[in-house]
Amino acid sequence: MRLRCEQLAAHLRQGVQPLYLLSGDEPLQLMEAADAIRARVRELGFGEREVLHAEANFDWNALTAASGSLSLFAEKRLLELRLPGGKPGKEGGAALSGYAADPPPDTVLLIISGKIDSASQKSKWFRALEAAGVALQVWPVEPAALPGWVMSRMRSRGMQPTDEAARILAERVEGNLLAAAQEVEKLRLLHGEGPIDAAQVEEGVADSARYDIFELVDTALLGDAPRTARVIEGLRAEGVEPILVLWALLREIRAQAQMAGELAQGSSVDAVLGRFRVWEKRKAPVRAGLARHTLKRWLLLLRRAGRIDRMVKGAEPGNPWDELLQLALLMAGVRTV
Repeated sequence: MRLRCEQLAAHLRQGVQPLYLLSGDEPLQLMEAADAIRARVRELGFGEREVLHAEANFDWNALTAASGSLSLFAEKRLLELRLPGGKPGKEGGAALSGYAADPPPDTVLLIISGKIDSASQKSKWFRALEAAGVALQVWPVEPAALPGWVMSRMRSRGMQPTDEAARILAERVEGNLLAAAQEVEKLRLLHGEGPIDAAQVEEGVADSARYDIFELVDTALLGDAPRTARVIEGLRAEGVEPILVLWALLREIRAQAQMAGELAQGSSVDAVLGRFRVWEKRKAPVRAGLARHTLKRWLLLLRRAGRIDRMVKGAEPGNPWDELLQLALLMAGVRTV
């Protein structure tokens, strides 16, 4: 059978299957699904655990030998097979199909795999595993769904975040669920259970160069040229990669261009800010940016950012940091040479 991540807990409360195939390229969800299965089988008396790593040149006879051997005390056991590449090959496929056809008693096989492509999901070995137990695939959370994921995560830890707090945290971690989970735990340590607002998230989340990058964007939008230059130089001195600074500036320039385009078509600023879900604290800098530059100007900045991207990648001569400074100052309204 196939399960989704959110169905696993209810499934495990009813018991366990002879085998589980977990696959995907989202490490946090994969790790937590595996941990949930390990915890449940321990509760059910599976006291022994053996781990096999099916990497290059793996001898698949080891799986057959492990499944056929009994422990000294004949305990129930968990047999783990790590399949990082997601493709067992011909020999491995045959071994997995053979295992699925006759799973040994008092053993749960947990296979943890990298992403398994659609072609492999139609293979004999995959179908055999799916028929004999549970196949669970994890998928990266889409950016639009990330605030909801953060909200659910925080609530599961006893916190009651505002919508704005969840959105800010989602923006800061930019799709990295592992980082998001770590920040949620840090907020819980700092503030405990109960309400969490946007200000608490801003104070607590990742006091690092990444936060300074977001600060740079709003400083430039507000037109504070001296402080913009100081933040750029500070990031450079801290050893921040220029590609990260470019990413933050470019993301904002694109958003400003899209919003300016809607304004040019007659939409009101308030309506545009609402459609783009600009949270309250950012409305002032975003409004300032929209008032300072027209759509044409934002498109010119977008083109300039593209040139910096080529410099960072070595495809065009130039000093990326000098150009990033010029780009940020242009956003702030300074006319550079």
